[in-house]
Amino acid sequence: MITVYSNWFEWSSIWLSPFIGAGILALLWLLNVRNEKVYDIISVLSIFISSIISSVALYDVLIKHEIIVAETSSYWVSLLKIKIGTYLDGLGAIMSTIVSWLSFLIAVYSIEYMKKDWGVQRYFFFISFFVGSMLLLVTASNMILMFIGWEGTGLASYALIGHWYTDEEEYWVGVPGRKALGLPMYFEPSTSGIRAILFTRVGDVGFLVGFTSLFFIANSFSIPTIASTAGTWMGLLASKGMLTAFLLIFTLGALAKSAQFPFHEWLVTAMTGPTPVSALIHAATMVKAGVYYVLRFAPIFFVGAIAASSLAVTQTQEYFYIVAGLAVTTVFIMATMAIVSNEFKLILAYSTAEYLGYMILAVAAGGLFVVTHNYAAMADAELAGIAMLLAHAIFKAALFLIAGYALHVTDSRFIDNMGNFSKYMKITTVSMWLAGLSLAAIPPFSGFFAKELVLENVAKTGYLGIYIFAVLAVFFTAAYISRLIIRVFHSPPYQEPKEHHLHEAPVLMLAPYTILALAALILGILWFYTGKGLEIGIFETLGIQASPVFNVVVDASTIIITTLIVIDFAIIAYLYLRRYDFMGMLDRSSVLKSLHTFLYDRWFINSAIYYLFLYSFMGLSWLMGVINTAIDLFYHYVIPKAGELASKGLRAFFRGRTDYLIALYIIMASIVILIVFFGW
Repeated sequence: MITVYSNWFEWSSIWLSPFIGAGILALLWLLNVRNEKVYDIISVLSIFISSIISSVALYDVLIKHEIIVAETSSYWVSLLKIKIGTYLDGLGAIMSTIVSWLSFLIAVYSIEYMKKDWGVQRYFFFISFFVGSMLLLVTASNMILMFIGWEGTGLASYALIGHWYTDEEEYWVGVPGRKALGLPMYFEPSTSGIRAILFTRVGDVGFLVGFTSLFFIANSFSIPTIASTAGTWMGLLASKGMLTAFLLIFTLGALAKSAQFPFHEWLVTAMTGPTPVSALIHAATMVKAGVYYVLRFAPIFFVGAIAASSLAVTQTQEYFYIVAGLAVTTVFIMATMAIVSNEFKLILAYSTAEYLGYMILAVAAGGLFVVTHNYAAMADAELAGIAMLLAHAIFKAALFLIAGYALHVTDSRFIDNMGNFSKYMKITTVSMWLAGLSLAAIPPFSGFFAKELVLENVAKTGYLGIYIFAVLAVFFTAAYISRLIIRVFHSPPYQEPKEHHLHEAPVLMLAPYTILALAALILGILWFYTGKGLEIGIFETLGIQASPVFNVVVDASTIIITTLIVIDFAIIAYLYLRRYDFMGMLDRSSVLKSLHTFLYDRWFINSAIYYLFLYSFMGLSWLMGVINTAIDLFYHYVIPKAGELASKGLRAFFRGRTDYLIALYIIMASIVILIVFFGW
């Protein structure tokens, strides 16, 4: 590997281009330009420029084996030794390419999808700002720039999730009127935007505390410097018994942003935004920021712990075990929720949180090998994580864009009002099958290879419980995507749909999801080249000290699991094609009906969060208000009133007699003298 130092602007234009595009759009708005074509062209063009530059950077990193460092010659903030610039190793180059190209296709789709929307200008401003923030985050050379990008994605997601802030019912998520444990399970766009920013900000506090604390220990915000000194600062924290807690606080923001349990609720209700926004959040930005963060720092933790001490190794393994537990919990509960949901986008949202869990589980599984100093296991886990990120980004973007068109033509978000789309949308149907089969992890799709790499790394840890739950979720995945495809594209609607005219999507909407669906297949067929590229990229990533292996081991467990997945997929498809009465089965069994309610209402986790945190803090707020009022009354009413009454009493008692006043002064002076004497 060769480190190449370049002009800061040359490569920083990867993230500057969308920001410049957003700035131009803001200026046009101030100049009262309202032509929506101007806005979508500038937005799409600015993201396209980033895509081209990212691709060139990826070529330099993977083919020329260069690590690109592009920073200003002088400090931006001299006191903190911060420069503006970009750091592109294997992980950064891969991530920037994925983010930019997916965002470009989604922006192209948005041109047609958002046509004549009353907030289209605002929409394209925030899309450009969103992409710029994400690209800054994944290419930042220091923690300050990363944090700016991090907070930028949070701000943009809030604005885009709540884009339709007038809160018409057609933009809600959840069934209107439905409640769980007495609390509403339906959410408006404005509420969902606030939920997203509040849930993620809880984690961001940990992120902020973590990296500022790290500055005082490592004396640098530079990510390469933090990596090179990891042995020192991790050893110091471990000696004080604080390393596990510090690492959890440091990555709390990543866990919240990637919707890991118990932070997943914000992602579920983020479906209130326009569907391209859902595709952007779930496939290219926001949630992938959390995964990138874990991918970036997990190898640093691994290597630093080994360089520090045996105590640091033990505490680091504890950290990875906790993260693995949270990840596998997320995987399992989200897969079970998806099998009962009847909202198109909501099913895909559950699926996203599940796959994010797989990505983080893969990395955490590699981290568990820190006790054996197995660098190869960490490298393999890192490869599995990025492979799953790539595969998921492609097929999930395709699925969400297809969902956007399905909701558009039926004017409903519920799959009960959809059906027989295959008769009218041949290309869309094929795209749905390609993306869906990749999600179900059926060979030869890219999703299959990514899933196998993750399960292989989990199996190697020897933690049977984690492995079993990870495998069970795979079967739920095949079931819910099979159900979704058949219900929407191959069986009649279960309920009388609103009047609509079904036809193939316009080319600007059709082309992006068709390209993505084909990519899900092609990357799988050409896995030797896909995997090889990822292997080179991971080997050239900061902190990785071994070459990973991208080949999938086809053993008995692989054959058995894959065969059962195919059978599972086929059985569900057959039952729905035969229109099996699942709801009637629920009516006949109180146990199954209760289980269905439990899963449909998201394990009552949303209600629990409200009762445990929101309402408990509301009660605490009320109590503090009562105490504050009592203190206020004491100081502003009780004390003045007591003084007033004492004054009136004394005046009535003395009646102007001087001898009484002299006696009072003598008594008070005596008391003061006695107090001082005994106190001394």
